[in-house]
Amino acid sequence: MPAYSAPTKDTQFLLHDVLGVSTCDIPGYGDLDRDFTAAIIEEAGKISRELLAPLNQIGDTEGCTLENGAVRTPTGFKAAFDEVRAGGWTGLDMPEQYGGQDLPFVIGIIVTEFFSAANQAYAMYQGLTHGAASAILAHGTEQLKATYLPPMIACDWTGTMNLTEAHCGTDLGLMRTRAEPQQDGSYAITGQKIFISAGEHDLAENIVHLVLARIPGGPEGIKGVSLFIVPKFLPNDDGSPGARNGVSCGKLEEKMGIHGNSTCVMDFDGATGWLLGEKHKGMRAMFTMMNEARIGVGVQGLALADAAYQNAVEYARERLQGRDVTGARNPDGPADPLIVHPDIRRNLMAQKSFVEGARAFTLWGAQLSDRAHRLNDDEADALLSLLTPVIKGFQTDIGFAMTVEAQQVFGGHGYIEQTGMSQFARDARIAMIYEGANGVQALDLVGRKLPRNGGKAMLAFFGLVKGFIKENEGNEELKSGFLDPLKAASKDLQAAAMYFVAEGARNPTNALAGSHDFMHLFGHVCLGLMWAEMAKASYAALDTGTSDKEFYRTKLTTGRFYMARQLPATAMHLARIQSGAAPVMELDAAHF
Repeated sequence: MPAYSAPTKDTQFLLHDVLGVSTCDIPGYGDLDRDFTAAIIEEAGKISRELLAPLNQIGDTEGCTLENGAVRTPTGFKAAFDEVRAGGWTGLDMPEQYGGQDLPFVIGIIVTEFFSAANQAYAMYQGLTHGAASAILAHGTEQLKATYLPPMIACDWTGTMNLTEAHCGTDLGLMRTRAEPQQDGSYAITGQKIFISAGEHDLAENIVHLVLARIPGGPEGIKGVSLFIVPKFLPNDDGSPGARNGVSCGKLEEKMGIHGNSTCVMDFDGATGWLLGEKHKGMRAMFTMMNEARIGVGVQGLALADAAYQNAVEYARERLQGRDVTGARNPDGPADPLIVHPDIRRNLMAQKSFVEGARAFTLWGAQLSDRAHRLNDDEADALLSLLTPVIKGFQTDIGFAMTVEAQQVFGGHGYIEQTGMSQFARDARIAMIYEGANGVQALDLVGRKLPRNGGKAMLAFFGLVKGFIKENEGNEELKSGFLDPLKAASKDLQAAAMYFVAEGARNPTNALAGSHDFMHLFGHVCLGLMWAEMAKASYAALDTGTSDKEFYRTKLTTGRFYMARQLPATAMHLARIQSGAAPVMELDAAHF
């Protein structure tokens, strides 16, 4: 059975050495001293290691079952859910007014990573509820918030989002689910939604569905879509679950991964729902949940890559195979361990440098979210909006690739289900698809986020990179290994952005054909910036005489690998972008 150990030490390094949370001006950050964050992180790590990780393979092999409209989750999931709920972990960063602990989002996202790495299918039940509660918090009336937020934040009730229909995926303007107004101000919701994660289960006493539907007479297309709260059980006046609503699970999807999470076809048959937000403005409200979910899915990419990496490292240390080309390293044994071989080292270093860079990138994004929401900082909000499709798209693309690399270390044993490596790859694959497929993330980045407000957020990012390089160019150690590669990669990103500016209006196909490469180019630059930041913090710690020199030297070695071996991919992505649309579009559709 694969094991998982939460990266508590690395997370503390990022919070305090790199992000400086305890000295930050964001409200609530002053409480995040090392002892306080250590207590939370260590306990979350313990839950992940001892409670959730042992259920991961059980969830994969048992899956969920549907009987007479009721879904049963895998053995142990209900008990674990109850224990996590009782510990208050479901409302860490939600308002105290509704039963949360009002901690910063950056703390919540750390716990999300640990839980997702230990057991992604399980963590989704809690994560989806958090997103639904955030949408109600942002767009609900006081009555709706008072009714739904306390039980959802406590996870006595869980939440979902219902967007997709069988005939339309990303193009939500084609949806047919309708919402008929009722005399009491409610709506009767009728239609069918598919691919609904956690749509029906036995973990909570109620399930709150956020459902996109059309009010008759509204505008055509996406502009006519509204969002509704549709609970499985209608709340009584005292807040307890009452009569069963007209919503049911018609089918469980059979999937290649995340078997422990119930992915449902949901049927709404005149179900009672209440409008959330404004009429015909459903996407505005739904995007509150979706944008949070996209960051959460980006976390899944790095989390599963880390879980797979940890097991690959242990296997590479223990598995004896061949001899080191420079001479036997294990002369008393029949062969040397896999980890002596250069190609295995390349494989493991690619995984390690991605995971640690992506973790830094994600926590920086979470800090931007806290700055945007706790300080009403519009610039931070705009920068986070620009980075969200990169966090989601780049990190899940590369995260999946890293689970495959980890599987490769095991050789034939990686293809055997008992080792658990197949599950990491299968579970990670969905992250590239749901919450907006990564091709859509790339189109959103290039078509909407990049040109917004005249490219102001993109220019702000370039300013951050340029400012960091200028501020530290006198540090020769940092300059050669980190600043020079970062400067070259940033120039590639600027050249790509300028290409889109020049070609976007004249021939938008040129820009869209390069969107995927731009997302990856951008992602590499972001991780390059993070590695430069981590290197600066590591050199500073070594200069001040830290007692843990090995940790910081290892960090620098890992960072140098990323800057030398991974970051140069920006040049390849730029060349692809500048080739334009012709290589992509030239072949006639009939000739594929």
